[in-house]
Amino acid sequence: MKSLYLDYAATTPVDAIVAERMGQCLTLDGNFANPASRSHRFGWQAEQAVEVARRQVADLISADPREIVWTSGATESNNLAIKGVVEWLRREQPGRPLHIITSVIEHKAVLDTCAYLQQYHDVDVTWLSPDADGLIDPQQVAASLRDDTCLVTLMAVNNELGTITDVAAIAKLLAKHSALLHVDAAQAVGKMAVNINDWQVDLLSISAHKFYGPKGIGALYVRRDPQVKLVAQMHGGGHERGMRSGTLPTHQLVGIGEAARLCQEQLEADEKRIRTLRDRLWLGIQALGDVYINGHLDQRVANHLNVSFGGLDGEILLASLAKVAVSSGSACTSASVEPSYVLKAIGRSDVLAHAGLRMSVGRFTTADDIDNAIQEITRVVTLLRSH
Repeated sequence: MKSLYLDYAATTPVDAIVAERMGQCLTLDGNFANPASRSHRFGWQAEQAVEVARRQVADLISADPREIVWTSGATESNNLAIKGVVEWLRREQPGRPLHIITSVIEHKAVLDTCAYLQQYHDVDVTWLSPDADGLIDPQQVAASLRDDTCLVTLMAVNNELGTITDVAAIAKLLAKHSALLHVDAAQAVGKMAVNINDWQVDLLSISAHKFYGPKGIGALYVRRDPQVKLVAQMHGGGHERGMRSGTLPTHQLVGIGEAARLCQEQLEADEKRIRTLRDRLWLGIQALGDVYINGHLDQRVANHLNVSFGGLDGEILLASLAKVAVSSGSACTSASVEPSYVLKAIGRSDVLAHAGLRMSVGRFTTADDIDNAIQEITRVVTLLRSH
């Protein structure tokens, strides 16, 4: 059996159409120039390509292109959003107590950033815990709001469970409060409909490699009306309206733009097909018995499936599934042998948290891939349980 890729939540392969467009921006006979070089035609063409990409990403989330700030990915976007807001308030209102609301199941890029501000910058942080389905109830946010709350930062889709946060309901709670709303949408954009006007967020993080674009490029949506103020975390030439300095990589930006365009065109059809494949996978695995789905059954994005297998050692299970690319916890913590902190947070025992596998399907997954994966998982689990 050929190796099967079921780890689209970790990263997606670059779409061939995207790769072709990127390749046209690398060599002398292509659109290779520095977009900031405004003294010649080569630079003008590169700048035009960058602005087309900005429009394409903006269109995917129904934003104004002027609200898109290029970054190296969601991790940088999260850091810029969270630290940027805090530093701006520190400068504008010295001595003001600052409070952030987040959750214990956020991506490490948010958890570690909030912990850093708490430890070194005297920011008070409230850490919300999810329910057994992996959901943060908007009323938890309402109950935690204080006069000094400056930011609520919660992910749209959990990177391990695939569960969906009711962003619009949380935004509604904040409508009459001065706190800003930041959403890490790395696992949402390109996987489900994301409309910043419906969600009413102030800041939103995007990563290209989660929706068939290249690694190393992303964006931060920064609301213009009313204008969200940030302090830059990277200083230099004042690129991106002073919010993020650094020479813009034309080929990567063309890549994220083209990936966004394809997602906008194919989202509805892709989502329907992927959900069918994901459900087929769950049905096949469920037949093994003593298998537990992690996270809400319905309030989840179409491509995610996270399950725990009773009676098995997680590390042995993962090693035995060498022909099926899946993950234990998130890719960013895959070097750790600790049980998933997300599965622990929703109440799974150490044993079940350790035996949890995240399987995620995508645009290039076929029905045959799913059937072969079910066959291989069944073979491995049956063999391990027999021993």
